[in-house]
Amino acid sequence: MFLSCIRRKAGTVGVNKYLVHGLTCFTSPLLHSGDMSLKVEKRDADNDKPITRVLFCGPHFPASQNYTREYLEKYPYIQVDDVPLKDVPDHIGNYHLCVVKNMRLDSNVISRANQMKLIMQFGVGLEGVDIDAATKHGIKVARIPSDATGNAASCAEMAIYLMLGLLRKQNEMQISVKQKKLGEPVGETLLGQTVFIMGFGNIGIDLAKRLKPFGVKIIATKRSWASNLQVPVLKACPIQNGVVDDLVDKKGSHEDIYEFAHQADIVVCCLSLNKETVGIVNKSFISSMKKGALLVNIARGSLLDYEAVVHHLESGHLGGLGIDVAWTEPFDPDDPILKFKNIIITPHVAGVTEHSYRSMAKIVGDVALQLHAGTPLTGIELVN
Repeated sequence: MFLSCIRRKAGTVGVNKYLVHGLTCFTSPLLHSGDMSLKVEKRDADNDKPITRVLFCGPHFPASQNYTREYLEKYPYIQVDDVPLKDVPDHIGNYHLCVVKNMRLDSNVISRANQMKLIMQFGVGLEGVDIDAATKHGIKVARIPSDATGNAASCAEMAIYLMLGLLRKQNEMQISVKQKKLGEPVGETLLGQTVFIMGFGNIGIDLAKRLKPFGVKIIATKRSWASNLQVPVLKACPIQNGVVDDLVDKKGSHEDIYEFAHQADIVVCCLSLNKETVGIVNKSFISSMKKGALLVNIARGSLLDYEAVVHHLESGHLGGLGIDVAWTEPFDPDDPILKFKNIIITPHVAGVTEHSYRSMAKIVGDVALQLHAGTPLTGIELVN
């Protein structure tokens, strides 16, 4: 707690709070007076290990750093800071653990991280991290598995929200309210729809579990399918011997995405972003979809080809677009794509729920404590 007090005090006298780092800040004259210096000396006497510093990159997704700070309040030897994106290269050398969020950590930035032990995501996506560069510099890189934190469930629920919003014509309903109209627009139900889940990882599985009670047909693709897929199930799903039966009505691989797109009423993108999947939802893909079908993306904005999406919205071939992630983030509020009534855009909040963020903050906090103590890291998935 007193470290945060030091940073607040520093801010009042014009000291850059991002330069006030643990023990190094004790040389500042503002600390050599009264009770503050006594607290510093007591803290040093009680703890023979140096400060472990945690860096959150940028201001976005603020609950990530706020909840992590709350979790670590009782541990004065762990310091949590958030630094503006443009300042990260200048300050990353002062930190031991970096939570990247939407920052791109290239080889140049990573080369400056001379005290860094671990780079991790507050979630799953690591496409912005040069993992080879981190490995070269002896830095571990990790993600937080989405199935154990509620992140996958949160994202699955957001996908259903976007689907329902498009089917029931959310934007047109708001117009009807403003115009004092009743009984319009006429919407659609999920009942009887064919939903194509493109990418059947943790989010795809949680989405399928929640969609099944709606009475939909689920078709899905993934790289490889394990026999008798073992997943936790909802009571509404038919099970036999602990294995989900009929969770997916038709399974396919990457080669089947055009065929599956042609069969679906709704396509939901749940893919990881990599060299093979960038722009995978392009003009050819959308052209293969049914006329009037809906497209939902809760994964990464770059999976969709912007020009292709705009073209098919203008032609009327694409029946609606629901996205929680965009081509550029933050999303441009003046983007011409917003002229279409059949679009719902949310500000990258699919995984941002109290349950998932508290769970992930605990994991980040525990990892920081483990780094400080030199004990094995738990709750994360190392990728190098």
